[in-house]
Amino acid sequence: MKFATVPDGGADGRLLLVSRDLRHAVEASPIARSLLDALERWDEVVPDLQARYEALNAGCVPQAHPFDPSACTAPLPRSPQWCDASAFLNHGRLMEQAFNTPPIPEFDTVPVMYQGASDDFLGPMSDVPLPDEADGIDFEGEFGVVVGRVPMGVSATDALKHVRLIVQLNDWSLRAYGPREMKTGFGFLQAKPSTSFASVAVTPDELGAHWRDGRVHLTLHVEWNDRWFGHPHGREMNFGFDELIAHAARTRRLSAGTIVGSGTVSNVSRDAGSACIAERRVIEMIDEGNVHTRFMRFGERVRMTARDESGRAPFGTIDQRVVCASSAGNEESKS
Repeated sequence: MKFATVPDGGADGRLLLVSRDLRHAVEASPIARSLLDALERWDEVVPDLQARYEALNAGCVPQAHPFDPSACTAPLPRSPQWCDASAFLNHGRLMEQAFNTPPIPEFDTVPVMYQGASDDFLGPMSDVPLPDEADGIDFEGEFGVVVGRVPMGVSATDALKHVRLIVQLNDWSLRAYGPREMKTGFGFLQAKPSTSFASVAVTPDELGAHWRDGRVHLTLHVEWNDRWFGHPHGREMNFGFDELIAHAARTRRLSAGTIVGSGTVSNVSRDAGSACIAERRVIEMIDEGNVHTRFMRFGERVRMTARDESGRAPFGTIDQRVVCASSAGNEESKS
């Protein structure tokens, strides 16, 4: 199944079912008010949701309407928990060089993960308000999974049974804050503003063979200001989502709706480009001896689309503009 959310004045929005080709949608609210509601009652509502989804794809739902991703919020506008990893070790090792930090102990054997803000996720085409260009505005293209209830101490072998949905996301970063916050030992706070999500969340079966080994086997195409920036592939994820979920649940239960992120998609080959600016900058330093790529400025755009070999984009596209927070606030006050 494919799900999207549209605003309805409430905190969790209104749930839609989206056709497999992303052309049509229909209300799912008679079955589940929101995606979070569906996740919390998954076993109860899945049969009716599946039947309505199949009818939508067969063209048998009179209430269906054209799907408009620009009208969507994040599939989950808020979540009980957002745990983001750094599961592509190539990216992690490059970031150690970028920030001149000591190697992380057991980096190759124990997943690295931080707990981010989950109360204010952004939609796929929303402007991204940020305070200052001097903060080092950066994008980070990732994949993620949304789980049902996960028991404490779940094994990696059993963890994937709890995956309900797969998502594509942009974990925005403010690089000026990163080195200082990492050195405190308390993790990120100011360095991590609200995360953005592609419009559609999909059940694992929708990806077919592109979901295997706890990894999303799709290419993430990234453009900055309409220019190619990278197309790394999800297959080089060193820790699968099975291991990441088990790590997150080692000493706690995970609530239904918890999102676990892969960290920045990163490939060893330079030909793949990058899914974040900081990675390209450290590659420039290593390969050329100096950095010439700057961070983002207000008014600039980033576009991210995960595609299979046939060009299909199961999650839709993230296409966003960075704006000054004070200016964005003034515009909202006028509307």
